[in-house]
Amino acid sequence: MIRTLALSALSAVTAVALSFAPAPAHAAGGLGEITDFSFSFEGPFGRYDRAQLQRGLQVYTEVCSACHGLQYVPFRTLTQETGPALSGDQMRAFAAQFEIFDRELDDWRPAGGPDHFPASQMETAPDLSLMAKARIGFEGPYGLGINQFLRGMGGPEYIASFLLGYDGREEMQAGSMFYFNTAYDGWVSMAPVLWEDGVEYFDGTRATVEQQAQDVAAFLMWSAEPHLTERKRAGFVGVVLLALLASLLYLTNKRLWAPIKKQAKEG
Repeated sequence: MIRTLALSALSAVTAVALSFAPAPAHAAGGLGEITDFSFSFEGPFGRYDRAQLQRGLQVYTEVCSACHGLQYVPFRTLTQETGPALSGDQMRAFAAQFEIFDRELDDWRPAGGPDHFPASQMETAPDLSLMAKARIGFEGPYGLGINQFLRGMGGPEYIASFLLGYDGREEMQAGSMFYFNTAYDGWVSMAPVLWEDGVEYFDGTRATVEQQAQDVAAFLMWSAEPHLTERKRAGFVGVVLLALLASLLYLTNKRLWAPIKKQAKEG
């Protein structure tokens, strides 16, 4: 029993260390070409880049929100310190850009902090609230959870790769235009939406297509996992306590059995 606890603690600590190891880009099973981008929130001690989340929010607002929604994300969470960390006034001003239908007033009104982002404007446009968790970008033994622990599901990588995956091929199918996407490894109805300097970042960052794709992917990861940093902190504390407990149990076991083993040797 003692030995099992000690080995479990050692395995957990080793897995945490292995998660720092970089992973090469590769294609996921059943998908196309998925690039393994280096996001700040990866690894056991990773955390969201506040500036990147704010840029991603800008890309979502100016590009994605025309079709896609974030119906599970309240505006007030934009003030979260481990998230975009907007000030209260900035959050309220941002929310006021959107209108929601108030059942009590039986009329439309500007959104406020407790309200949620609007839902998708088109039936064919999926809501993006949980997209980074719903998508898989990396192959591995998902049932055992090993790959998720070491590298994550690859949702943000899939989103960024998808936005960058248009190779210029177009085809008319049943009266509608379709575009070939290398990340999806097939034809999609969504046209390319990102262009060089398509947005003008408030912080002065050059808005390349790749920069926009990574920024909005990071923001969508936060929208799906707003408490990721807190969970990682709690998990690390748990691993440390487990390792400490296993060490104490091992030393206690040795001390308790030492006299008996000594007597056995002398007898």
